[in-house]
Amino acid sequence: MNLRLRRRLKRNEPGLQLLWLSGHGKVLEKDLPCQGSCSRQHCIVHSEEQAKRVVDELRGRIYTASRDGSLDPEPVLELASSLEDWGVSTPATRELLERSAAHLTAADLARLGESLLGDTSFEPTFALEPRLWATLEHALEVVGRDARSAGITGTLSLVTPAWDDNGHAWVEFEGDYHGNGIPPSLGYSAEGAGSA
Repeated sequence: MNLRLRRRLKRNEPGLQLLWLSGHGKVLEKDLPCQGSCSRQHCIVHSEEQAKRVVDELRGRIYTASRDGSLDPEPVLELASSLEDWGVSTPATRELLERSAAHLTAADLARLGESLLGDTSFEPTFALEPRLWATLEHALEVVGRDARSAGITGTLSLVTPAWDDNGHAWVEFEGDYHGNGIPPSLGYSAEGAGSA
């Protein structure tokens, strides 16, 4: 039997949404109450935000499990189903949903999980890959030494402000943030970090 996880948001009354995740013959229900009174339009926006959080969580689980060599089918199939439900159909989503979960090998899961991450332009966060932050910190130390040798005093620090919804790193100097934010992907190499 094919494992097909379906995700449906049902908005049948303002202020309350139910998220169903079905698979393995069971249905999981989650109540997602809106904050305060809201209109139906607010519920739709709230639903889209919830859907984004679910996708982000699934992508993070797939990335981490793939990196650690412990990927299981559940998050991969759930992400594929969610993408298909939202009209994002790719060769990987179709293959995952057409094949029986029992016939997916570890190599299949790794390949298809990687494809899903690529199809959704996934980039790991600093929390998922702390070495990306460490690379940027090292590059900032070099910049700080250069600044001091040029007579510029003050402390440079790398921060992720609460107001940055993208999770980018920012350089803070004397209480101000400089630049446009540094995405985690620039921490993969010293050259990328140096160009930030």
